[in-house]
Amino acid sequence: MSNPRIVSLIASATEIVHALGQLDHLVGRSHECDYPPAVASLPVCTEPRIAVDGDSREIDRLVRESMRDALSVYRVFDDVLERLQPTHIITQVQCEVCAVSLRDVEQSIARRLASAPRIVPLNPNTLAEIWDDIRRVARSLDIEEHGETVVARLQQSMREISARALAQPERPRVACIEWLEPLMMAGNWTPQMVEMAGGVPSVYADDPDVIIAMPCGFDLARTGPEMHWLTERPAWRDLRAVRAGSVYIADGNQYFNRPGPRVVETLQILAEILHPALRLAYTEGCESALSSSLRWRSWPAATP
Repeated sequence: MSNPRIVSLIASATEIVHALGQLDHLVGRSHECDYPPAVASLPVCTEPRIAVDGDSREIDRLVRESMRDALSVYRVFDDVLERLQPTHIITQVQCEVCAVSLRDVEQSIARRLASAPRIVPLNPNTLAEIWDDIRRVARSLDIEEHGETVVARLQQSMREISARALAQPERPRVACIEWLEPLMMAGNWTPQMVEMAGGVPSVYADDPDVIIAMPCGFDLARTGPEMHWLTERPAWRDLRAVRAGSVYIADGNQYFNRPGPRVVETLQILAEILHPALRLAYTEGCESALSSSLRWRSWPAATP
C-alpha cells in the first residue's frame, strides 16, 4: 500500500506501527500514546471524559459510574479525524477502560470520513494474541511478510531471556498487582510472562514470595505514593514478600499493561526482579531494564 495515513488510538498500537517501520505514516495518535518520543508532535485525537489525576479509589469510582451510565470513558475528536483523513484507524476491543474502543470509533465520524478508513481492531488477551495483533496491523498495511519477521525477532528475544531465567534454581511465587484500590491481580498475558521469567503466578492472599505493583496507566512516580493502599492493609508487615524485602514497583503504563513490542522488555524486567543474578545480563536487541531506574525498583528502597 502506498502512503497510508495511520491514526493509532492505543499506545500499544503506536508502538506496533513503530516496530513495523511505519512511523513516518502515522498522522494522529491518542492522548496516551507516548512512545517512541517522536509521536509527541502528532495531533491528538482523543481525551478522557473523566478526571484521571485522582488516586486509585477515585479513578475506579469514576470509571464505574461512567460504565454504569453507558458512557465511554474516552472521547474521540471527530474534527481532528476529519482533518487528518486517515486510511487506517487502529483501536481495540479488549478493554473500554484501558484505551479508546471500537465502539468509541464507530460512534465518531470514522465511518463517515471521505477517506473511508479501514478500522483495525486489536484484541490481545494472551501473549499469542499480541503476536496476532502485530500480524493484523502488518496485514492491513500490506506488509504481512515484514510483520512475520518482526514477530519472529521479538519471540527470539523472549526465548533467550526466558532460557536464562529458567536456568536459575529459584521458582518464587509472584503476585502481580494491576490496581491498588480496589485490589486487582494482573491477568491476561502477565501470568504467562511470570512463568517465562522463572516464577510461579500467585495472588496476594496466598502470601507470595514476591509482590510487584504495576498499576495500569501508572508510572513509578505515580505508583509510589499509591502504595499506602497496600501498606495499610491488615497484616501487610507479616507477608513473606514484605519480610524478605521482595516488594517492587514497576512501570505498569509503559510495560506490563501495554501489549506491544515492549513485552520483551517487560519479560526482562520480570527476570531481573525474580533473579538478582540476571540483573547485569544483556540480551541482544533488548536493553537491560537495570539501565533505567524509570522501569522498576525495590519498595521502599531506592533503585536495585
